Amino acid sequence: MLATRCLNPWRSAAVLQRQRLPGSVAAASQRLQHRRPLSTSNAMLAKFCDSAPEAVSDIGDGSKLLVGGFGLCGIPEKLILALRDTGVRNITAVSNNAGVDDFGLGLLLRNHQIKRMVSSYVGENEEFARQYLAGELEVELTPQGTLAERLRAGGAGVPAFFTATGYGTMIHEGGAPIKYNDKGEVDIASQPRESRSFNGRNYIMEEAITGDFALIKAWKADRMGNLIFRASARNFNPACARAAKICIAEVEEIVETGTIAPGDIHLPSIYVDRVILGEQYEKRIEKVTLARPADGGAGKVSAGDDIRERIVRRAALEFSDGMYANLGIGMPMLASNFIPPNLTVHLQSENGLLGLGPFPEEGKQDADLINAGKETVTVLPGAAFFGSDDSFAMIRGGHVDLTILGAMQVSQYGDLANWMIPKKLVKGMGGAMDLVGSADTRVVITMEHTAKGNKPKILPECTLPLTGKQCVNRIITEKCVFDIVPGQGLTLVELYEGVTVDEIKAITASSFKVSDDLKPMGQI
Repeated sequence: MLATRCLNPWRSAAVLQRQRLPGSVAAASQRLQHRRPLSTSNAMLAKFCDSAPEAVSDIGDGSKLLVGGFGLCGIPEKLILALRDTGVRNITAVSNNAGVDDFGLGLLLRNHQIKRMVSSYVGENEEFARQYLAGELEVELTPQGTLAERLRAGGAGVPAFFTATGYGTMIHEGGAPIKYNDKGEVDIASQPRESRSFNGRNYIMEEAITGDFALIKAWKADRMGNLIFRASARNFNPACARAAKICIAEVEEIVETGTIAPGDIHLPSIYVDRVILGEQYEKRIEKVTLARPADGGAGKVSAGDDIRERIVRRAALEFSDGMYANLGIGMPMLASNFIPPNLTVHLQSENGLLGLGPFPEEGKQDADLINAGKETVTVLPGAAFFGSDDSFAMIRGGHVDLTILGAMQVSQYGDLANWMIPKKLVKGMGGAMDLVGSADTRVVITMEHTAKGNKPKILPECTLPLTGKQCVNRIITEKCVFDIVPGQGLTLVELYEGVTVDEIKAITASSFKVSDDLKPMGQI
């Protein structure tokens, strides 16, 4: 039976006992009570609350909240609803993103309860983007892996760390818009980061993040407060819990102590202060994506579809047997549809999944199982789930062999821009800065050769804010394939059938060499 108040029942009993004792005896008792009793019983040590409103009742104006979830997967939806109803204001919310306009943290944005968001991705939340560009909201855009590591460091008592992610970009050099004024000018800009070289590589310093409260979502809790998460719904939840002064967890099920094997616990009770049992979860899926019917869903194929398929069929030739690969949102992810059956490719998703499988069949989609594009997916035998901090440790540590990403612009020396058009489009960098920041990961870009109006996207220098400097190894477009040789620039290595070198020169703003061994553009 749950406690009737949001308190630790052992501590409450101790307080009542002291109140009944004479002063000297009470003092001695108090000293003893500071020592947690050794016991073989399953005494409940967690603090259980009857409701979400009760659990968040002491969150006040100006609080800094660390909120778990990725997209809408694994978000503490009951706690967010309760917080909305309190009317608390001037919140600083640290969360990978802010849900959608009418669900998740989007509800607090719509009520103007949030003063500042610390996030990696704006995504499809139109109200988030509108408030930011209108100067109504402060937004500190942070690379996703850096965000996860700043939380991990905060929970571990590490004040700062160095990372290669973001070196040479606005994250490093400062000037990224945090807040616009009503004239569209930058009112608050990010500050430059300290940089340092280690073993010949450049790094920037990032400070840890801690918070007043963490709001997280888990699958099960036992009566001591140990938590387990389900599938990809783990994501940022454990890191947020560890970095907060007070962690409030909502769960789908509460089980007796001992029901969960010690080795199966994902977050020990030492990090968990309050628990509520949620009911009737909506668990909304942001992007229900299903496998194509066996007949391929025959229908008209547009010129745009034909171009994209040409690009991804060429991109699929980048896979080799046994490699670990991460595929970006959109066109890069489509390359997984063309992995040859004789190859085994382990697909990693930065929201905490290794071993991505195909999209699910109709009726088999799972709200707790999504990829980094927030699409429903399946997993293959041997797959593994983990938190966002572990996911980006794999990425930064060079354990991912290949990443395929989209781009707005690429320079002749391999600079990449794909996350922002100032004052117009605020996409957010997501995990891209981390993916291109690893020296041991091959970076392949898939994109259409030109933008609207036949405007070149391959340039002498990028004019948009950079995602990474000199990080791209290969560019694949519908017209050709370029390799980028460090210090030398572009070399044209493949041409699509019917396309000439002169045509490529006309639509490419930068100079390039033509390989002596120029080949037809490959297709799977």
